[in-house]
Amino acid sequence: MAVVVQGGGGSARRDVFARALWVCAEVITTVGVVVALLVVHQVWWTNRQAAAAAREQVRALEREWVGSPAGPVEGTSGVLPSDVPSAPSGDVEHAASPSPSRSPAAPAPASAPSRPARDQAYAVLRIPRLGLVVPVAQGVDKRAVLDKGYAGQYPGTAGPGAQGNFALAGHRNTHGEPFRYINRLRGGDELIVDVQGRRYTYVVGKILNETTERDTGVIAPVPRSVVKPDQGYSEPGAYITLTTCTPEYTSKYRLVVWGTLKP
Repeated sequence: MAVVVQGGGGSARRDVFARALWVCAEVITTVGVVVALLVVHQVWWTNRQAAAAAREQVRALEREWVGSPAGPVEGTSGVLPSDVPSAPSGDVEHAASPSPSRSPAAPAPASAPSRPARDQAYAVLRIPRLGLVVPVAQGVDKRAVLDKGYAGQYPGTAGPGAQGNFALAGHRNTHGEPFRYINRLRGGDELIVDVQGRRYTYVVGKILNETTERDTGVIAPVPRSVVKPDQGYSEPGAYITLTTCTPEYTSKYRLVVWGTLKP
């Protein structure tokens, strides 16, 4: 005679449910580990790589400049492209260069070199307050310039020491994050730009803590916010502009630091 076993179906369902929960837990754990590794790579490893490469680029420029004739980097005339990613843009024009402040050890200037190629590092920015030394390259393309840990010069803006606005962008987080602490700058701090034997010293004058990413005025020849018209300058001069994202770990707004060329 056959014997009927009661309750086996419920036990089987519980086993299936338990196995499903276990699989889900394993998947969630695996995904969590992968995400954590990606965050570590993005926030920590890219910083180490980019910062090391940027330091080596600074050393390479300094070796290249030894014994080379000095000369200012030419600015250009033209209009900034309106599609520069994640950065403000604006119309800019070039004017004649004023007499720059030059380091005492700088050799006498010879003929000015041609404008550096796009994405090429050609200068070094030093910010003593922050202990920052970073190469400056042409352009603000993320992959070709900013992700290398460089500061990038906005296309069409004035060259170092020139009349107009020498405007730079840099990452605040990841990829070397050279501009992470520019919010700590204060009026009177020096921003030093070295270019092939010449030194241009700017002095921080004004800081715009927050504006939109398309505030075209902040990198105009006479920098003045079009979003907050009471912020900026009204007279022609030789300016430097540093721009980066704010708040940290976002790209919603822009933080702007302005300086003027030291006489």
